[in-house]
Amino acid sequence: MIDPDGYRPNVGIVLMHPDGRVFWARRVNRDGWQFPQGGMNTDETPLEAMYRELREETGLLPEHVEVLGATPGWLRYRLPQRAIRRHDRLVCIGQKQVWFLLRLTGQESDLRLDLTDKPEFDHWRWVDFWYPVEHVVVFKRGVYASALRHLAPAARQVAGAQAVPAPGPRPDPGRNRPRRRFRPPGAAARGGTDPAVN
Repeated sequence: MIDPDGYRPNVGIVLMHPDGRVFWARRVNRDGWQFPQGGMNTDETPLEAMYRELREETGLLPEHVEVLGATPGWLRYRLPQRAIRRHDRLVCIGQKQVWFLLRLTGQESDLRLDLTDKPEFDHWRWVDFWYPVEHVVVFKRGVYASALRHLAPAARQVAGAQAVPAPGPRPDPGRNRPRRRFRPPGAAARGGTDPAVN
């Protein structure tokens, strides 16, 4: 399902430990880490899609979590050009998401990544609340920052201000790109290597 603007409706899940840390998972066969997320079916509400994705990607059931909050509308991000499948009948240029903040009320042993034939994740850990904004793939950083800023007050009510401090400045998506250092002409010919470029 893709809307007329080319965005696929999607839900994102911030699963929080009562101490304020959040669930951070590694995608199968990839180096990328992210929050659970997934597309909505045409007959689903965002809440229904969230519970389905929660079960598929983490093994958790509604009785294992408490919904603390949700973003009031869609948050959007665009896919990088290399990820857009232009030969498809309907071209998807990005995702529009409703984000949910959940508190884990079950046990860590309730978390299961292997309940489907094609698991989304192969490893997970708890990280500080704002950690994902700086460590998710660059093109998702803006939407992660927006979602966490909106959900932080509800998280703070549960975990406290020390666990969920006020956010810092908005991340610059290009800030972590490798920088090229000046290299005088002929440096390569002298056999020198520049670790900032390689």
